[in-house]
Parts: sequence; C-alpha cells; structure tokens
Amino acid sequence: IQEMCARIGIVTGNGLTNVIKTHYSKRLLYAMLAISFPAITLNIGADIAGMGDVSNLLLPAIPSFAFSVAFTAILIFSIIRYSYRKIAAILKWLCLVLFLYVIVPFLVTKDWSNVLRNTFIPSFHFDRSFCEILVAILGTTISPYLFFWQANMEAENQAQGGSNVMVDKKSIRKMRSDVISGMLFSNMVMFFIILTTGVVLFNGGGHQIVTVAQAAEALKPLAGNLSYLLFAMGVIGTGLLAIPVLAGSLSYILAETFNWNEGLDKKFGEAKGFYMTLIISLVVGLFINLTKVTAIQALFITAIVYGITAPVMIAVIMHICNNRKIMGNKTNSVLDRKSTRLNSS
Repeated sequence: IQEMCARIGIVTGNGLTNVIKTHYSKRLLYAMLAISFPAITLNIGADIAGMGDVSNLLLPAIPSFAFSVAFTAILIFSIIRYSYRKIAAILKWLCLVLFLYVIVPFLVTKDWSNVLRNTFIPSFHFDRSFCEILVAILGTTISPYLFFWQANMEAENQAQGGSNVMVDKKSIRKMRSDVISGMLFSNMVMFFIILTTGVVLFNGGGHQIVTVAQAAEALKPLAGNLSYLLFAMGVIGTGLLAIPVLAGSLSYILAETFNWNEGLDKKFGEAKGFYMTLIISLVVGLFINLTKVTAIQALFITAIVYGITAPVMIAVIMHICNNRKIMGNKTNSVLDRKSTRLNSS
C-alpha cells in the first residue's frame, strides 16, 4: 500500500488528496477530510501527552503539562524554521531512537522458545475486547495518514529534483526499496513493542494500563532502571518523530483540498494556510491533555478509527493505481492487485 502511494506521488507529481480531488467525487474528498482532522489531531494530542508524562517521571519537579507545552513549542518552531531537507535529515536520525524498543525485551526476556511459539501460533478470542484490539493493530500498521504523507513526500522530492527528473524503472526501483525497508523496520519495531508489553507488563500483572506513565512505572520494578529509562527515551523520540509526520499529513490534506500553497520546503509567508493548519493541529492536540482522555485511550480510539477507514482508502488507492489515465504505464502489476485485494479483505 505504501509503495502504491509513493508511486502515485512520483508518477503524478501530486499528493494523494490532489489526485482524489481531480479524479473522484467531492463527497469522498470531504468525507476523508471529516474523518482525518479529528483522528490525526487526537493522535497528535496522545503523542504530546505521552512525551509530557514520561518526562515528568524523569524530572518529577516539573509538571507533565509544562513538558507538553515545551515539546509543542519546540516542534512548531523547528518545523516552521527549518527547510524540508533539514527536517527529513532530523527525522531519519530520530528513527534510531526506535531501536530502544528492540533492546528492552533482550534485557528482560528469559523464555525465547515461548516467544517464538506464541508468535507463530497466536491464540484468538472472539470477544469485543479482542476484536477492538485487532482492528486497532490494523489501524496502527496501515494508518491512512501515512498514505497521504508518502505520496506528498515523493511528489515533493520530484519537485525539488526539477522538471528533468525522469520517472523510469531505476527511480521506481529505488523508491520501492526505500518503502520496503522502511515498512520492514517499522513492523519489526512494532513486534518488539508488543513483545515488551506481553513479557514484561502483562506477565508482571499489568493488565490495565491506561496511561503512558503507568506503563513506564510498571516497567521500572519489573525490568530495572535501564529498561525504564530506555522506554521513556523511546516515547519522547517516537513523539518527536511522529508528530511532524501527523501534522504535516493533515496540512497537506487541507492545503490540497482548498488549493493553498503547500510544502515543508516553503517558508511560512509562502504557505500560511499550510503552516497555520500545522500549528492549529498541534495546539488543539496539546489542549486535549486538559480533558479526561488519557494518551493511551486517545491512541486506542484513533487506531480503531484508522482501522475502520483504512480499507476504504486501500480500495481508492488500488483503483488509482490500476487507472492508466492517472498512472500511465506505471499501473499495478498482477501481484500488486492480488496482494491488495487480500489486504482489503
């Protein structure tokens, strides 16, 4: 799916919203917008709250909301102040923080045979809670906001390369390699997060974790100070990595819907609507922290919304990538079509 989104961006030179607006019903566009704004903003709020909570655990003298305000201000300043290329470089380096999640299970896991057995022979419980978490995991794995981000980043890279950049087999192959390695890495990290939750928190009696702070505090006596510190650093690093992508995706969606100037490579004065959307989404996300919705509850709700809407977006993306009027000779292969139908099912 991510490869298709990237191919749409490379071939058309446009983001996914622009392509949908040009070739599909306005109802689909506005329905997508109505779902995306609250879901992505709630996701941003959850990440900001999570960073504030774990920072407060590391420095209890400073309130968690003060940390959340500071992180929000730093992110807004950095995204507006620095060019797309600098932001991309920072995001790539921040990806290394995700390896912290890979390290933690090796510090605490004793029975790797049990891990392997349950990885390949999972147990299923067809009750409401299990079905909800299954949909949430689907939504977390193939979040619709990533579809828009992927297409826009490829289109922006094409624009920065100039009109002489040819969309040939080599560029498609390079893009495909980048997407596959990125998705492999993200799913590996996700596996180790689930593994840490299972072998440390669940086996240690932590069955009702409703805040990020509770997760970190539960980890400390069970896995030691080092694991606790790595987890806290992972939450902060992940938030700094995810929020620009979330806010950027939302800004691209709105800018392309309403024909505003767009792009992280532009200065604030050149794309005011684009950057104001980004700022508003972060500020609204920050003030979600003042409600009774916890970070984990917000993430869970968002993941379920993503999981419900993702199949619709997958169908739209598949239709675009099968359309020769849009994609020319860069349409889906037979293998692409079969694998996408399987995912949609």
